[in-house]
Amino acid sequence: MIHPLPLLPEATRRAVGRYIPWAAQGSWSPLYGGRTNSAWQLCLGDHCVVLKLYRAPALNPLFPNEADAEARLLAHLKGQALSPDLIATFETEDGRCNLYQAIPGERWTQDTVAVAQLMKRLHAIAPPPDLRDIPSGSAALLAHADHILAQCKSTDTLDALRPAGDVPATSERVLLHCDIVPGNLICNATGLHLIDWQCPGVGDACDDIAVFVSPAMQLLYRGHALTKAEKTDFLSAYGGAAAQRYAALARFYHFRMAAYCQWQIENGNPDYAAGLAIEVEVLKG
Repeated sequence: MIHPLPLLPEATRRAVGRYIPWAAQGSWSPLYGGRTNSAWQLCLGDHCVVLKLYRAPALNPLFPNEADAEARLLAHLKGQALSPDLIATFETEDGRCNLYQAIPGERWTQDTVAVAQLMKRLHAIAPPPDLRDIPSGSAALLAHADHILAQCKSTDTLDALRPAGDVPATSERVLLHCDIVPGNLICNATGLHLIDWQCPGVGDACDDIAVFVSPAMQLLYRGHALTKAEKTDFLSAYGGAAAQRYAALARFYHFRMAAYCQWQIENGNPDYAAGLAIEVEVLKG
């Protein structure tokens, strides 16, 4: 998730020169489209890198903002053709920075089967140590949603839609990106790639599935929710026990995402109102 600043701070610009010999001759441009950090692309001819400047640790209750975690994951995944290659991670007077190779291409807009295949590849990779644990099972998901709603003033609508049931936690723990939304998927001639690794974790594969198929996240980042056919194709392509397990947990994930949208609205982000409405519609269905 990236939020542009109009100008790259001078101290940070100078720091990049320690790692990129051609930095002084390259041209900088801000990157648009995300919601948390600030980033710029530096290019000279065919050579392009991305500099991400972390504003501060996010107080976000669903998508943390951890510079260290992103740097460790980019290093861990080097050579897997899944993510950008890390060049350096460093501190400046403007904040913490991660510098990595740019991945050329376009943001994902279609072909959910390709996303399922990418997700399966990611989930098959052994995670590095010391990643955060992601809630698993219906009780943990409800507890997480309650934690989010406890920070909100208006909860009556969602309180009435609280899902019932008991789906146990899974013992199958995989490496999770935790923010697989259209804006973080880059398509090019070599396939699909994942960017923005600032909130990874270890847990139930359903967590990545749920974020991707969330109608709120698709609406916010692509302009519309997945069609029934797109969702069916995605779940069929991912397959296995995780896809079946997601079906049992779907309402709990929608409830948590609705709580998150409510939190965003109350924290000055009114564009999440449409996301809340579409998640509520699913919960009422």
